Amino acid sequence: MWLVAQRWEDLLFAHWPVEPEAVRRSLPPGVEPDLRGGSAWVGVVAFVMVGTRGHHRLPTLGPIPELNVRTYVRVGGIPAVWFLSLDASSSFFVCVGRALYGLPYWLADMATARDGDRFSYRSERGRAAFSAVYRPSGPPTPAAPGSLEHFLVERYRLFAQRRGQLVTAEVSHEPWPLQRAEARIDVNRMAPPGLSLRGEPLVHYSRCVTARISAPVRVRRPAPAAAVGRPALPY
Repeated sequence: MWLVAQRWEDLLFAHWPVEPEAVRRSLPPGVEPDLRGGSAWVGVVAFVMVGTRGHHRLPTLGPIPELNVRTYVRVGGIPAVWFLSLDASSSFFVCVGRALYGLPYWLADMATARDGDRFSYRSERGRAAFSAVYRPSGPPTPAAPGSLEHFLVERYRLFAQRRGQLVTAEVSHEPWPLQRAEARIDVNRMAPPGLSLRGEPLVHYSRCVTARISAPVRVRRPAPAAAVGRPALPY
């Protein structure tokens, strides 16, 4: 059953390949970088959350900009997203994200603007800051299975650490309608300590998807498969 529903609009995906060991140092035991071509990947994803509502008669929230820094992992062989940081403009949403999911949300000063098909995005939180102008430059299409784009965006589970315990949640939405994009990133000081986002990123745009997120559940450390005669589920 879903716990949170929302629509994600005007997304910029900016991705950089990074050294696997640099990512591994940012992850807890049992969570491993998911590699593509020998590299781990870190993405900075900018968008606006619209119509956020809870399953249990919570009020619907107004538009909330979010900027997340994420990498791609496997836990017990299951591919997922691991968030290194998440900035949002709503103190309520920051508190809920931290308390319910253990996600590293931070309150930031954020602003967005649209001019035709061009979208401007700004986020500031102390030294952490991001500023970009972006627009789509091609038609929307789902990522082809087996492609790098599919590896990066078609993931429907997150893992996080809440009070020292690994938790997981399912994220349900239609396949991403990805578009090639043009992006000018003027400021990017979002790399976590020990990671560097260098060079030109791989960028994509997506107009929107409607997502539902399940309640988090604790992850049980899998027993060795040989001990039980079959692979063990991590949750």
